Amino acid sequence: MADDARGPLADEEWRLIREDVRGGPMQMALDEVAAETAAAGGPRTVRVYRWRPSTLSVGYGQDPDTVDWAACTERRVAVTRRQTGGGGIYHDVDGDISYSIVAPRAELPGDLLDAYHLLCEPILDAFGRLGVDADFAAESQPEIWSPACYLRSLHPAHDIVAAGRKLSGNAQYRRHESVIQHGSLTYSVRAAAHLDVFAGHDVTPEAFRERVVGIDELADVTRATAVETLEASLADWADAAEGSWTEAELDRAREKVESKYGADEWVRRRPDDRR
Repeated sequence: MADDARGPLADEEWRLIREDVRGGPMQMALDEVAAETAAAGGPRTVRVYRWRPSTLSVGYGQDPDTVDWAACTERRVAVTRRQTGGGGIYHDVDGDISYSIVAPRAELPGDLLDAYHLLCEPILDAFGRLGVDADFAAESQPEIWSPACYLRSLHPAHDIVAAGRKLSGNAQYRRHESVIQHGSLTYSVRAAAHLDVFAGHDVTPEAFRERVVGIDELADVTRATAVETLEASLADWADAAEGSWTEAELDRAREKVESKYGADEWVRRRPDDRR
């Protein structure tokens, strides 16, 4: 491992969970469980995951009326709600690569911008290893349609762009005295599929592609290679040992799916419902 790939938290105990393929509600529940584990003195977690089936994750305060529920049912796209804000993201089973980094809050910068820049280090490193020239958005771009995360105005704190188009969105929240940062990297743009899960817009696939770019357009690499590269960057940054979920963690996550991330009361709640 190159010394320049190690992050400032690499002396702590970290585990790497390689690409974990699960349903969307379970993926969001596992983020929260990882926060509980880190806060209780267990290992910090870096992980890569895949959404199966393809899933629309709506932002914490997003209006459910912006979702085309009939289209999601017809196309067998699952829907869950994230703890993080912003617009909805369609996580295509083949076109999306997602990750999480979870660590105790006390170990991270208190300033939100500093925390983003620290935790995005391995993400930018992965793009560099893939031969993709990517960086935080330096210039704002106008909003196209705010209910879709990838069509909102770009933010230099957490939006990563390449070739002038958005490549990755990243978000943070605090829970159980831990910080969870999760993000979506676009491997391949599925413009029509992404737009089909939303209601009430007139955005064309062509306009979507003008804003969003995929790794496969920028580098001649397979999805598997992109995943392995991201895993290696996360592992090197954290000096993480390969690990896995415990049965107790999986049990807690299943409970959270039942009571929260898979429940209509959470997924379809109105913006003014602060549960």
